[in-house]
Amino acid sequence: MKKIFFFLFATSITFAQTNTEVFLYTLSNTNGNFKITNGKNISNNPGYDSQPHFYSKKAIVFSSTRNKLTDIAKYTIETGKIEFLNDTPNGGEYSPQRIPKSKDVSAVRLDNDGLQRFYKYDAKTGDSKEIVADLKVAYPMWYTKNTLIAVSIVGDDLDLVISELSSKKNTTIQKKTGRSLHHIPNSNLISYISKASDKWEIRSLDPKTGITKKIVNTVGKKEDICWLPDGTILTAYNNMLLKFNPKKDENWSIFHTFLSDEINNISRIIVNNEGTKLALVAEESPKHIVQKQVEAYNNRDIDAFLATYTKGVKVYTFPNTLNYEGREEMRKRYAPMFQKTKDLHCKIIKRIVNGAKVIDEELVTSNGNQFKAVAIYQVTNGKISSVTFLK
Repeated sequence: MKKIFFFLFATSITFAQTNTEVFLYTLSNTNGNFKITNGKNISNNPGYDSQPHFYSKKAIVFSSTRNKLTDIAKYTIETGKIEFLNDTPNGGEYSPQRIPKSKDVSAVRLDNDGLQRFYKYDAKTGDSKEIVADLKVAYPMWYTKNTLIAVSIVGDDLDLVISELSSKKNTTIQKKTGRSLHHIPNSNLISYISKASDKWEIRSLDPKTGITKKIVNTVGKKEDICWLPDGTILTAYNNMLLKFNPKKDENWSIFHTFLSDEINNISRIIVNNEGTKLALVAEESPKHIVQKQVEAYNNRDIDAFLATYTKGVKVYTFPNTLNYEGREEMRKRYAPMFQKTKDLHCKIIKRIVNGAKVIDEELVTSNGNQFKAVAIYQVTNGKISSVTFLK
């Protein structure tokens, strides 16, 4: 494969609410040659859908938006059926995982009042019970039924903590860590992300001894990784997956590039124990975000229109003349026009999608007149961060 080189919390955790989807792929391996095929959007749901975990060979659990909150969804691979394991009226669940030697699921609950706790959910009834009372868990991983490895909020840091549930003993391994925790195949070790220095590292941890060792630097500031059964690490980078095998590789290289414009800014990735299924999370396609903006424009819905933009959006005239910035300034300019111009309408003549950029050729109707315009939209983290108009 072609080599590629890169030079590349606050006191309470905040889970990103960008519109994201969970995708499931078939992963095949023929004499060391991997193929990713048969991609399917398994969440297909407006809002935040993320943090997939293989519950079993037959099912995946993930966090999914429902009624403006986030509950635990369970997807059956063979049938495509989704069921919800809980219904929490005043909070949301994140990072769902199956508890070892149990059918029950654990999850981080973030209540509407800001209280954050770690719960067990009965697989049949959805009834919940707090697991760890004295640890503010952010990103958990079960090592055994009685041992929890967790990235936890301690003061202003995210710390890596080993929690022995039977003895209620918590041991801090390292401060300034990232969210990805995984078992390392064919070993008793786990991997975690160290952010203790400017160059982030993927490190191993022996939970029994507390010994940690560096494996490799992350790709820039990308922290979402997983492991293939053969000991190869995968990491997410924009619309690509990169690979690194600690036993034989010197550098990261391209594992797979997703050509579909539905796959953008990949975050969470996970492979099942058999190495036959790959699940990942991708942001909503930039073309959908821009289309929502167009539809809100045509409906003269100022709030829906502004909701597609970042708070600090910048508006330019090509090539780089800044006209104004900020949603509030945009509101001042567009709200009166939406109120007064009853025939306001934008028809897309041609649209080009190039990564996070969307270029629209538009036919605009306003007060009985028509004119053409070209707009270049830059989408960042699920919202339009800049728009450049061509005269």
